[in-house]
Amino acid sequence: MKPLDLLELTVLAAIWGASFLFMRLAVPEFGPFALVAVRLGAASAVLLALLAWRRQWAGMAQHWRALVFIGAVNSAVPFVLFSYAALSISAGLSSLLNATAPLWTALVAFVWLRQTLSLLRALGLVLGFVGVAFLASDQASFKAGDDHAGLWAVGACLVATLCYGISANATRRYLAAVPALTVTAGSQTAASLMLLPLAVWQWPQAMPGPAAWGSALCLALVCTAIALVMYFRLLQRVGPTQAVSVTFLIPVFGMLWGGLFLHEQVSARMLAGGAVVMLGLALAVGLIGPKSR
Repeated sequence: MKPLDLLELTVLAAIWGASFLFMRLAVPEFGPFALVAVRLGAASAVLLALLAWRRQWAGMAQHWRALVFIGAVNSAVPFVLFSYAALSISAGLSSLLNATAPLWTALVAFVWLRQTLSLLRALGLVLGFVGVAFLASDQASFKAGDDHAGLWAVGACLVATLCYGISANATRRYLAAVPALTVTAGSQTAASLMLLPLAVWQWPQAMPGPAAWGSALCLALVCTAIALVMYFRLLQRVGPTQAVSVTFLIPVFGMLWGGLFLHEQVSARMLAGGAVVMLGLALAVGLIGPKSR
């Protein structure tokens, strides 16, 4: 990577790491459905305006079924699940679990698209999920009467990242020829429309305060609209293997922002489990191996 690419990658990781902080700040007042509806609605407005400015409407009507599916599995469902998880677990832990998305992507590609999986990459998948199990075990409680909220939150994060894995492979298979901005704007708009009835039904009785609204708008405009444009631009310049390295940096910033602004503790168990996940991820995506530098 050129120094400018590396700088942009770091900024992108800082932005996406901050999304877990903003969810923790906003979701107690909004609730998961309303928060994600605000996030997707505002992001869609920005992306559609950008799409109109670039005159890239072609393809949205033709590929609407695929865009609706991608909107569901890449935005609507995982965003709600991560927002639900933010009610019970720290921003740092959520960002660590988010890093499993490339593991699920490789596994889904192997099962669904029959892509070959070398022994080294298979070992990476096993290592990655062992690290996840180690992280999840810290949330398990065997005391009578416990509601296991932390364990349910970890499960929600894992289902969300599985959705990301399905979405990545579906996009590659059905929307590879469609411009990235069209895919992004179309899928985000579809997701916002899906969640609108649920958001109206679950809209909070008390109006969220300025801090919650500010966090929700930061999620929408910075962590969704601007970040996605940055990511796809980076993807075009440096390629997918280099761009996926942003996954390694997001937990660093997730834990950093959580510690600075929410005074969250980063335990030795989180660091150890996160290191195992990252090692497995590096093997699974081919960043470590015979051909890697």
